[in-house]
Amino acid sequence: MTFSRRNALAMLITTLSMPALPVWAGKREIFSKDNMAIDGYDAVAYFTHSKPVQGIDSLTSEWNGAKWLFSIAENKSAFDVNPEDFAPQYGGYCAYAVSKGYTATTDPDAWTIHEGKLYLNYSKTVRLLWSRDIPGHVASADMNWPSVLQ
Repeated sequence: MTFSRRNALAMLITTLSMPALPVWAGKREIFSKDNMAIDGYDAVAYFTHSKPVQGIDSLTSEWNGAKWLFSIAENKSAFDVNPEDFAPQYGGYCAYAVSKGYTATTDPDAWTIHEGKLYLNYSKTVRLLWSRDIPGHVASADMNWPSVLQ
């Protein structure tokens, strides 16, 4: 074997023995429509106002490849300091769907806060299914996330 063949073989063996890195084929980590997370609703308002509140275009942040809107400057500031505290779980995809091993869109009005985390669902009907066993669904969804993006 020549030196270049040995090098090529060594590179091939090294490449094949490397652990596979996840590749998200086509699905973004944050569910968004027109690059807008939660359809433009204020993620912080779910916690501070206990309801979905539409954000405004003049109060935006960019995080994880999506645009986030806020209804008041204080909410934008809180999100900017620690977005993980306010962003919906599973990238804003339907939490129930993720618990079942797939992704689905969400309705900003179909939401739940459980143990300090925001979960969105496809619809209020699906939220009802989700609410029957939130801890069990969270455990399943945690196991499926983020591989459901593949």
